[in-house]
Amino acid sequence: MKLIDRYILKKFFGTFLVLMLLFVPIGITVDIAEKIDNILRNNAKLEVVLAYYMDFTVHFANLLFPLFVFLSVIWFTSKMANNTEVIAILSSGVSYNRFLKPYFIGIGILATVSLLMGMYLVPNASRGYNDFVYKYVSSTSPTNGQNIYRQINPNEIIYVNNFNPETKIGTYFTLEHFKENRLLFRIEATNIQYNQADSLFRLTGYTKRIIGGKGKDRIEDKRRLDTILPFDIGDLAPVSYVAETLSYNELTSFIDKEESRGSSFIDRYKVVKYKKWSVPVTLFILGIIGVAVSSAKRRGGMGVNLTFGMAVAMIYVFFDKIFGVLADQSNFDPLLAVWTPNIFFGFLALYLINYARR
Repeated sequence: MKLIDRYILKKFFGTFLVLMLLFVPIGITVDIAEKIDNILRNNAKLEVVLAYYMDFTVHFANLLFPLFVFLSVIWFTSKMANNTEVIAILSSGVSYNRFLKPYFIGIGILATVSLLMGMYLVPNASRGYNDFVYKYVSSTSPTNGQNIYRQINPNEIIYVNNFNPETKIGTYFTLEHFKENRLLFRIEATNIQYNQADSLFRLTGYTKRIIGGKGKDRIEDKRRLDTILPFDIGDLAPVSYVAETLSYNELTSFIDKEESRGSSFIDRYKVVKYKKWSVPVTLFILGIIGVAVSSAKRRGGMGVNLTFGMAVAMIYVFFDKIFGVLADQSNFDPLLAVWTPNIFFGFLALYLINYARR
């Protein structure tokens, strides 16, 4: 590795580390100020709070990882340009493509770190982070028990209008059993309640219609029935952040399982999966944009470059959120939703870097 590579990489990683050490404590301070009342009110133990902020650090750093890389590149490259170091490097016979080599090496290392974090480290941190928030801070439930309709196995489909995970009581429950696309029986209940002590479900207002041939159906009615049903309590109230807490292999298996069961949240899960691969690519795209806009010496100095960089960062975050919501709330393809911001900014990066080469 040549001297120029070591020089740029040292500045790159040094600036990145400074930004991490600057912004992460600020994020922790803001979070403490926001949540301290709820933490004290719910008597959270000190060791639990400390564990939460360990998870928060990983969660927060992963969330802003692309922006830290982007701002790092703009910051130290702008300083080099203002000190005419970039001009000196290029004037010495080094081509612009050769000048970019240490940037690609540095971004490649950080992209690998980001990929491994997203695959294995961040899921554990997300579990601890969300568990703490919903237990000690948030007044809402992390589960979604509204209009749950899902296939629990190849032959049976369940539906519940509303399920409360606190009381473990649901309203208007149905179970339909099929064989070779033919309905054999249908169970209905006004209420369903799970008894954790004996792992039984209590059905109130129970009705079972057994489908017979030639209109000869048989109906069973009971005011109350305690029985075993072929699904888990989690099927009635899936946790909203479950995909964020799974490693990549676990998430892939989970999505395959939920897709076969007709989960209504499958697009949300796929967005989480695809983002594990898209974020490392985002680092390269934003890094290239950062070099392109900050490697030339401009009137106004570093302030102009940082202003432009912050504008690009905010636009990227806006695009990312918009397309993420589209995938979650509509029929927009999750893969396209995740990669559209990268495609758009990828073309922008190519244009800017070609312009900078001139």
